[in-house]
Amino acid sequence: VQLTESGGGLVQAGDSLRLSCVVSGRTSSHDVSAWFRQAPGKEREFVAGITWSSSITLYRGSVKGRFTISRDNAKNVVFLQMSSLKPEDSAIYYCAANIGSNLYDSHNLYSYWGQGTQVTVSS
Repeated sequence: VQLTESGGGLVQAGDSLRLSCVVSGRTSSHDVSAWFRQAPGKEREFVAGITWSSSITLYRGSVKGRFTISRDNAKNVVFLQMSSLKPEDSAIYYCAANIGSNLYDSHNLYSYWGQGTQVTVSS
């Protein structure tokens, strides 16, 4: 499984961005996908996750109501729509995937990772 992120950039506080993650290789109806982020000097943290059917989504508290994760299985793409961005959202954002139906918020439990895309929010 290969993951390729895009959509990062430099924006101002209050702006929106949409990140995309193209998933190639083996996929199945038992895959879950997630977005993590890592700021300089900080640990990688869970942002949002989604099951294959999109029936279950999970968000970290600080992004609830501002970020929306979705997926288009026909195109093998996972999205992260980010609105009302804050400077503290600045980080490298990583797409992750796992074979299985369990949605985890720990980066240690994901097997596949993209290379990351930088998001910088200026105040």
